[in-house]
Amino acid sequence: MIRVLNIISDTNIGGAGRVILNYLRFADKSKFETLAAIPRGSLLKEPLEKAGAKVLEVDGMADRSYHKDDVKALQKVIRSVKPDLVHTHGALSGRIAAKRCHVPVIYSRHSAFPVPAKLRRPPGRWVNKLVNEHYANRIIAVSPATAENLTDGGISPKKITLVMNGVAAVEETSPAQRAALRQELNIPDGTVVFGILARIEDYKGHLYLVYAAKQLKDRGYENFRILVAGTGAFEEEVRRAVVEMGVDDVVQMLGFRSDVKELLNILDVQLNASYGTEATSMALLEGMSLGLPSIASDYGGNPWVIQDGENGLLFPTKDSEALADAMARMIDQPQLREKLSRGAKKIYQSQFTGEIFAKKVEQVYLETLKGVSHGTKRT
Repeated sequence: MIRVLNIISDTNIGGAGRVILNYLRFADKSKFETLAAIPRGSLLKEPLEKAGAKVLEVDGMADRSYHKDDVKALQKVIRSVKPDLVHTHGALSGRIAAKRCHVPVIYSRHSAFPVPAKLRRPPGRWVNKLVNEHYANRIIAVSPATAENLTDGGISPKKITLVMNGVAAVEETSPAQRAALRQELNIPDGTVVFGILARIEDYKGHLYLVYAAKQLKDRGYENFRILVAGTGAFEEEVRRAVVEMGVDDVVQMLGFRSDVKELLNILDVQLNASYGTEATSMALLEGMSLGLPSIASDYGGNPWVIQDGENGLLFPTKDSEALADAMARMIDQPQLREKLSRGAKKIYQSQFTGEIFAKKVEQVYLETLKGVSHGTKRT
């Protein structure tokens, strides 16, 4: 049995946490034992335990990558549980602690964003390369865009393995359930329903959806709705824009919803307008499992998930007019939606299932351990 200690500093259930939970659902538990070190009080504790992980709560570490006290605390955890491998999800403290305990470490990079200028040239590039290569035996990039970010920062491609995220298929609800939810949300029959189910942050691009809605209304379109589910720091800004632009009749701000899977089932098209940090969108993958076509910005990892004309449409980042054009095509051409729907399910089943993802992660575990001396000492 190979014991793997995951280290994640998130106090909420974000993208990295969902990746671990997805892995646990499909992990080969006959060969791999999963432990997770998380900040005390993290919302990840209960779902991780339900998924079969042994959870170790750590004082400190909350929502921060590095602190010397966190390194000391994690060294104690590592020495106590004696893992064969440490897998960190952004926590530099975890990588340093693993290195000091002579345990091989894998670092998963879950985001994609432009590399700062200071990391593109010396001495920043040298420091970034040294830190990331020294404190990781292997780096997992969750999209080609993420891998490019890493190499742009000086990290050797030889250190990087591409493992795109995978998700469990979303359960399909019945026609009666879908009709009831549409009725609850006052969506008339014959309406094309778009939706975005994500944290409402500036870089998620919600304002561009509002601008596109305004352009569609100005073109005479009325038979559409945009459902916006979620909360976040940018929520009030988006709500204000919806009212000021006069699109509150077609853009419905739903706030926090616990029935996200049910909402996915009533959408005709999923939207993603991100222009920051998007690597491999879990929401897009979940929609694809239902055969849901998407309209997505061409930022980050989106072009490797959404193949333009095959399972969705891509538009230039921050271009609300191009977004409105793509939405108009979806409204006007039901046959296009049907074609992209078939493509979405086909691509999901061949590339992005939870089973495929878990096997790839476990292969990285085995290859990493194979490359480590059997005589490695743990302290």
